[in-house]
Amino acid sequence: MPAKEIKELRQAGELEEAYAMAKAELEAEPDNLWAKRNLSWVLYSQLDKAANNLNQFLSKLEELEKLELPESEEMLYDNLSIVIAKAVRHVTGQQNINLSSLDALFSKASTFPLVKPSKWYSSLFQAFHKGYKETDKYIAFADWWGLENFLDKDYQKEKMPNGKEIMAIAEQAYIAYSKQLLPKHTMFGEVIFNKEKVDAFMPKLDQIVENYPNYVYPAYYKAKLLLALGDAENILSAILPFAKKKKNDFWVWEVLSEAFKDDEEKVLACYCRALSCNSPEEMLVSLRQKMATIFITQELYDEARTEIERIVAARTAKGWSIPTTITSWQNSEWYKRATVQKSNYDFYKRYNDVADSLLYSDIKEESVLVSFVNSDKKMLNFIVSEEKKGFFKYERILDKVHVGDILRVRFQSGSKSGLHKVFTALKGTDERLKQKFFRVVEGEVRIAEGKEFGFVGDVFLNPTVVSKNKLTAGMTIKGHAMKSYDPKKEQWGWKMINIEK
Repeated sequence: MPAKEIKELRQAGELEEAYAMAKAELEAEPDNLWAKRNLSWVLYSQLDKAANNLNQFLSKLEELEKLELPESEEMLYDNLSIVIAKAVRHVTGQQNINLSSLDALFSKASTFPLVKPSKWYSSLFQAFHKGYKETDKYIAFADWWGLENFLDKDYQKEKMPNGKEIMAIAEQAYIAYSKQLLPKHTMFGEVIFNKEKVDAFMPKLDQIVENYPNYVYPAYYKAKLLLALGDAENILSAILPFAKKKKNDFWVWEVLSEAFKDDEEKVLACYCRALSCNSPEEMLVSLRQKMATIFITQELYDEARTEIERIVAARTAKGWSIPTTITSWQNSEWYKRATVQKSNYDFYKRYNDVADSLLYSDIKEESVLVSFVNSDKKMLNFIVSEEKKGFFKYERILDKVHVGDILRVRFQSGSKSGLHKVFTALKGTDERLKQKFFRVVEGEVRIAEGKEFGFVGDVFLNPTVVSKNKLTAGMTIKGHAMKSYDPKKEQWGWKMINIEK
């Protein structure tokens, strides 16, 4: 058998001679597995050399296919992924990708029992992914390749020589697959949406979201697919973790608004927060038009005109046409009478609390009683229970707050009695909590001789309260008392916090 000579010729680059010898051997013994193997490796070398010549490459692939080698030829089939990926990269490396060439390579590649999973199989995925990721062919390709075949390293970011990190190829894959599953509209107004395909894919996407919380966008597309499925019950749990990470991106709020489409105030709050984000004006034109529609409906014509003026300016700067809806508004009487403002930012700010409440709605609210306020430092002390108390900075979330106020708070972090961080804080009511820690006190002042402090019943009057209000023994006073913790005595007691004049 000429196996040794064929191998030597092939390794020396004498591929035509190696091919002729291997071909002759196979023609002499068509059923000889060794003869098929010898020719297959020559064809492999020819494929490697012809990777930049599509027609020649496809011809050699077809010849290799006709050998009908068994799946057990793993070394050959693993290496075959290398040369096919090389040919694919030649196609996708062109400025304008020829999809018909890509389709031809995919059609041939899919006939071989390539070894999976393997690093070369993953390399093949990356090659096709680049060409198909924005096309409707992506799902068919990904289903053939099998997303379950990713290796552990495929789930990790790739670090480039310049230090820049690239999103993990597995994350890219699930994003691209999800995008292609979203509803599409034909030129005839028809909606193309494969619900069964989405239902089958969702458990896989759930697994990615759960196993890789550092991935940002799979959760976003999960939310978009849930919206498409009409699954309002699960939409918030899907989108909120993503929204918190990307809360400074306007489009996150636009997506979040879709989850509340039946609640006008919540939609408005989402739009307000979106338009408060620092984003290029040309990216906001669609959202500003939605906001202008709301303003017109509410007869807030100054605000509406302000949005419209910014839409027109952004579109004009980009050379884009002005929608007929906009020109119709501009010709309206209300528009001509309306006053253009510098911006609607002050209006947007009114809805900050509502937007924050939506963003952190998956975190339980707790009622707290304000026990002390330092208005200069914008700090307040609070009580939740005898087991939980502390303090936090309120400047970012509350304008004014007073001792005795009840707040509904979503806590971010903190110890039982120290500094806390909060996501949201809104004024509210909780009579049970207030009655437990806050009460109106009326009675006679008792001050022992030579002492600077006193009592009204069991309520302590500290020296500051006594001196500030010029209290003396025997006076009858009325005020508000707070239950507070004395760290020296390690016990709770009542103290007066203010006296009515």
